[in-house]
Amino acid sequence: MNYWLIVNKAAGDGSHGESYWRGYLQTAGIEELRVRGLNETEWEQEVAPDDRVLVAGGDGSVNRVASVCIERGATLGVLPSGTANDFARNLGLPDDPLELCRLMASQQSLEVDVAWLNGTAFLNVAHIGLGTLPSRQASREQKRHLGRFSYLLTLAQRLGMQRGIHGRIECDDRSVEGPWLTIAIASGAYFGGGHEIPEASIDDGMLNVVAVRHHSWLRVLMAFVATKLLRQTPRSNETVVHFQSPQCHIQLRHGHTVTADGESLGRMANISAFTRRGVLKVMGNRLVSGRPEATPAVHYTPNDASPMARPSPKSF
Repeated sequence: MNYWLIVNKAAGDGSHGESYWRGYLQTAGIEELRVRGLNETEWEQEVAPDDRVLVAGGDGSVNRVASVCIERGATLGVLPSGTANDFARNLGLPDDPLELCRLMASQQSLEVDVAWLNGTAFLNVAHIGLGTLPSRQASREQKRHLGRFSYLLTLAQRLGMQRGIHGRIECDDRSVEGPWLTIAIASGAYFGGGHEIPEASIDDGMLNVVAVRHHSWLRVLMAFVATKLLRQTPRSNETVVHFQSPQCHIQLRHGHTVTADGESLGRMANISAFTRRGVLKVMGNRLVSGRPEATPAVHYTPNDASPMARPSPKSF
């Protein structure tokens, strides 16, 4: 069994690289490390079953290494070094670096879900619409000085400037259609730099589809503030839709940019996502669930006030 350390030197502000983590790992008892850069590729075929592959980077880096671990039967270890670090939040990892490295050395592990969108794996969230802008347009300088709040700054700068995306969202036998500002497909309890989804966890076998209607910038901003800063999920209303399902399909009228764990997947109009339960082994000893809420997970009150309406077929 080998310990690997895969480092993304460009993650976060660049301060949590090989030298930073090596010292803590050695103190924790991990002396032998096979160190590689994330941009290298040879290590992917050298990883053996039962190896421990530690990744120092953000959510995009963790995504890349997780795919290798699934394919090779290895165990993933996360050393959060990026801007959002939502996957680390889902795992409830310690903030103290030495305590975290001792956990990596303990060989405790858990099994978590992995989601796929049009054949591409993701661990945290896939975005369509406005939600893709922070990862694509927040500058490295903003990330260095503002951290995950750079995403909030970029979103605020762009809010009200988007035309919206028209599409139909289908989850199991439920369907809703309209113009959307953003659509998020999340796998765990946290995404987007700290958004919390009540009663969700990364081992529940469910996707959470959260969509925001294209309303006035003030209404959307209020919903965003309630979710992001006050750590509250908006109640059922005409602004926010929330589905829970192991799979979903989204048909857009036109192609739009889609991102998964912060990486662009290009423009798509026909989108299918599903989750597989417990297919990734990760180093850790607990998982985090979102805070419970009083209302069920399926939220939507359409304009006709019916509990859930299926729209009439339309040509996309």
